[in-house]
Amino acid sequence: MDQELIGKFIKEIRKKNNLTQQEFATKYKVTYQAVSKWENGL
Repeated sequence: MDQELIGKFIKEIRKKNNLTQQEFATKYKVTYQAVSKWENGL
């Protein structure tokens, strides 16, 4: 799958659940920096 597409999907799911990147990261036991990179297709 395309990294950009995955990032958009993650961001969409996070926003639908009214979660910040930090809250999403805590829930899935990753860093908020990782979430940011994923959402930006990095």
